[in-house]
Amino acid sequence: MFDLDGTLVRFYQDDFINTYFKELSKVFTGLGLDAEAAVKGVWAGTKAMMLNDGAVLNTQRFWDAFSEYMNISGEKIKTVEAACNDFYSNQFNVTRSVVKQSDVPKRIVCKMAQRGYDLVLATNPLFPPCAVDSRLGWIGLDRNDFIYITNYENSSFCKPNLEYYRQLLAKIDKTPGQCLMVGNNPAEDMCADKLGMQVFLVTDFIENETGLDITPFRHGTIEDLEDFLLSLPVL
Repeated sequence: MFDLDGTLVRFYQDDFINTYFKELSKVFTGLGLDAEAAVKGVWAGTKAMMLNDGAVLNTQRFWDAFSEYMNISGEKIKTVEAACNDFYSNQFNVTRSVVKQSDVPKRIVCKMAQRGYDLVLATNPLFPPCAVDSRLGWIGLDRNDFIYITNYENSSFCKPNLEYYRQLLAKIDKTPGQCLMVGNNPAEDMCADKLGMQVFLVTDFIENETGLDITPFRHGTIEDLEDFLLSLPVL
C-alpha cells in the first residue's frame, strides 16, 4: 500500500496547497462565486470528510458541507462539482510544477509489480478519481498500475481513522499481516501498524506536524525504501 502525496509524488505539502488553491480559486471566480469563501468551503468539506463516520461516502460528506457553507444547492452545486472535475483533469496539472522529479517512485512500482506483488494506492480519500489520475500522471503512472485506489467516491473514512484501513483491507480481501503500508506521515500512515501491518516511513518529504517519535518505525529515504522492497522475496 502506497500513500501518494509526499510519498510517490514528491513535494512539500505547503507548496502543493498554495499552488493548488491559487489555481482552484480561478474556477470559483469563473463561476461567479466568492473565491475566498469557496476555498473556506473546500476546507469545511475536507474537515467533514476527515470526521466521516462511515454512514455515507466521502463525496457526499464533502459536497453537503461545501453546499451548506456556501448556501448553494441543486443545479448550482452540480455545476460547481462538474467544473471542479474538469479542473482536476486540466488546469490542476499546473500544480505539478511543485513536484521534485525522480525516477525512483515509478521504478519501485514497476519492479514490485514484476515481482508479483499486489499494489494499492492508499491515498487519503479526499479527492475525486480524476484528481488522483492527474497526480499519478505527474510521475508517469496510471490507475492500471494498482489493483485498487482509494478516492472520495469509494471511501467513507479518512486517515488516520483505522476504519479507513479496515475498509480498504475488506475491499482488497487481505489481512493486515499480508500488507505493508508505505507513507510519509507518521500519524496518518504509520498508524496502520496498530492493525498488524508492516510499515515504512519515507522521510524525504515527511509530514510530522505533531512531532511523533519515528524511531519505532522502519524509515528512510525513497532510495532506502527501494532497497528494502527489493530485499523482499519474489512471489
